[in-house]
Amino acid sequence: MTSSPRLFSILRQGSCLIASIHTALDDSQLVVFQRDLVERIGRERARGVVIDVAALDVLDSFATRTLRDIGEMARLRGAATVIVGIQPEVAFAMVRLGLHTGAVSTALDLEEGLALLDWRLAGPAVRGP
Repeated sequence: MTSSPRLFSILRQGSCLIASIHTALDDSQLVVFQRDLVERIGRERARGVVIDVAALDVLDSFATRTLRDIGEMARLRGAATVIVGIQPEVAFAMVRLGLHTGAVSTALDLEEGLALLDWRLAGPAVRGP
């Protein structure tokens, strides 16, 4: 018996969650991804979320809006979000179609995304008297 391939995974690394989308998701699968990720943010008490979309060669308006919504939901639950791995062709198409990630930050890859979250979570330096 063969099992169906995982469409996405959510892993914990320190105080952050790394959510990787492994293949194109239809609208109902995106809603499941959103629900699972937002639920895990609270359960894991995550302070940061990286959403890796490197495997995707298309981000349509629904997917883009869902990623923005996840970022806002995560913020409301106390976590910063960074989207990583947007392919050059996808970025080009998004700009041409007027799609954007809103207030959700982006980074080139997972390494840069985690570094950005580390910097954000460290906050401003505290000065003594």
